[in-house]
Amino acid sequence: MLKALIFDMDGVLVDSMPFHAAAWKKAFLEMGMEIQDEDIYAIEGSNPRNGLPLLIRKARKEPEDFDFEAITSIYRQEFNRIFKLKAFDGMKECLEFLKSRFLLSVVSGSDRLIVNGIVDQLFPGIFDTVVTGDDVLNSKPDPDPFLKAVELLNVGKEECVVIENAVLGVEAAKKADIYCIGVPTYVKPSELDRADLVVGNHQKLMEHLLSLEPLFSPEFIPGRRR
Repeated sequence: MLKALIFDMDGVLVDSMPFHAAAWKKAFLEMGMEIQDEDIYAIEGSNPRNGLPLLIRKARKEPEDFDFEAITSIYRQEFNRIFKLKAFDGMKECLEFLKSRFLLSVVSGSDRLIVNGIVDQLFPGIFDTVVTGDDVLNSKPDPDPFLKAVELLNVGKEECVVIENAVLGVEAAKKADIYCIGVPTYVKPSELDRADLVVGNHQKLMEHLLSLEPLFSPEFIPGRRR
C-alpha cells in the first residue's frame, strides 16, 4: 500500500534547527524580548504567522504589540548570515535510492525561499513536491501541510508515511490520519510518543526507510519528473 514518503526538512533532512533558534533569539532580543532554545524547539514545524504569537507570549508580551514582519525580517537576515548548510550523514544517498521506489515530498513550516534554497542545493531533482510555510494558511500542528502534500502527490493518505522530528509535526501527521515515523533529533523520544514508530537516531531511520517495500515502481507514473 505504500507509495509516498513525506519528509519534514529541519531536523530530518538537514541539521538546521540550532541556526533557526539562534536567529529567532537575536530577532527577539532586538525587539526587547528574550526566549529560550526549548521555546523554539517546542513550536518547530509551525510557520511564523502561527508560531510568532506563541513565542511572544512565552516572552511574557502581547503579540498585538509587535510587528511580525519586522521580527521575521531580522530572523531571515540573521539566519542567512549564520547558517551552515549540512545534510545529515548519508541522507542524500538514502533519498537517491528511495526515489527509485517511492514518490518523495518535503513538508516544512519554514519560508519558501529558505526551503527551496536548501532543497535545490542539497537535494536537486529528488523531491516530487515541496510544501512550505508560505503554501498553507494553517501550519503544523494543523494537518493542512501534509494534506496539501498528499493532494499534490495524487495519492491516498493510507499510501503515505510521514517522517518527522518535531512534536507539532507528529501531531499534524496524526491529525491528517497518516502513518508517522518520529526521529528525536532535538527532543526526548518520549515527546514523540504520538508517532506510530519512534526510531532512536538518523542511522536507524535510514535503515528502516531502506527496508520499506513500495507498492509499485514510481518511475512508471505518468508525468513524474525523471
